[in-house]
Amino acid sequence: MLRFATTRLLAARPTVPSVLPRMAAMNKQPTLRFTSIRHMATQRAEDGAFVGGYSTQGSIRDASQAASMPSTQFKTKKPTTPGKRWLKRVPRDHLYKGKAVRALTVAKRSKGGRNNKGRITVRHRGGGHKRRIRILDWKRMDIGNQTVMRLEHDPGRTAWIALLRHDETGKLSYIVAPQGLKPGDTVTSYRGLAADADEIITHTVAIEPGNCMPLRMVPVGTIIHNIGLRRNGPAIMARAAGTYAQLIQTGETGYAQVRLMSGEVRRVPVEACATIGAVSNPDHQHEMLGKAGRSRWLGIRPTVRGVAMNAVDHPHGGGRGKSKGNKHPRSPWGVLAKGGKTRKTPNQFVVKPRPRR
Repeated sequence: MLRFATTRLLAARPTVPSVLPRMAAMNKQPTLRFTSIRHMATQRAEDGAFVGGYSTQGSIRDASQAASMPSTQFKTKKPTTPGKRWLKRVPRDHLYKGKAVRALTVAKRSKGGRNNKGRITVRHRGGGHKRRIRILDWKRMDIGNQTVMRLEHDPGRTAWIALLRHDETGKLSYIVAPQGLKPGDTVTSYRGLAADADEIITHTVAIEPGNCMPLRMVPVGTIIHNIGLRRNGPAIMARAAGTYAQLIQTGETGYAQVRLMSGEVRRVPVEACATIGAVSNPDHQHEMLGKAGRSRWLGIRPTVRGVAMNAVDHPHGGGRGKSKGNKHPRSPWGVLAKGGKTRKTPNQFVVKPRPRR
């Protein structure tokens, strides 16, 4: 009986030649260049392949979940001091070691969280190291190829930035570096072609990380970032480290639908800009500063718990022992801090709100 069962199992196993055609079909390489916008959208929907290393089909979390997980390549220190024991930072060996282009920077004048009347409107701000903020090109209106000179660190943001040099004019500019961008790569902006419809149809469009174009030129399902909210406007959404969005619906006119990382689906004009790929430095959220002093270097002041205050300073203060007096969690001004409504009118551009806990 054992020999007969083994023979039936071997007979039911598919032969190797029958599996090879399916493996060859799975390894089919995508086409990344198209000469027509309409042909581009239809072909992307048929082949269901990948664009620039990012999945264009299925859920956005399945496409970029692995890239957002903590990396094993964090840089740590030997615990020679208490501050180094828990220090964990993303390696920056690939970044430029020199200074930024002086003409593309501006001094950051800290206000300590105060408004024009001198009153604190944002708590826990103040101090910190001197910084010069890099001026980034959020509109990408220059037509033509631009070469990536180097990757740099911007003290005013969490993502890496890339210094671009225009191949024809030699103009220098900074952009947010997408994942996978390296020095020597070429990026292109197609925003200047939006005014001439005939030129768009005959022009070759490359769906590569770092290329900027209107949403109506992007294939459905593509991972994007630096998304604008109006025509000829700057990039507004998905600009922080490791962020991305997915285009789920577009057309020649009207509004496109974009799914954000939070799960919210938002309507965006098809003439608004977007950059292909996800933002660099996805492991930023898993960094550990190691000590309180490093937060002070960043301009972050200490935060005191409400239950540790007196009754005149916070609704949770006062009393005997560690108790907030059977009160629901609320802010120092008595506003409910968990579950309370904050918007009076809903956003008309939100198709599907993000899931709430």
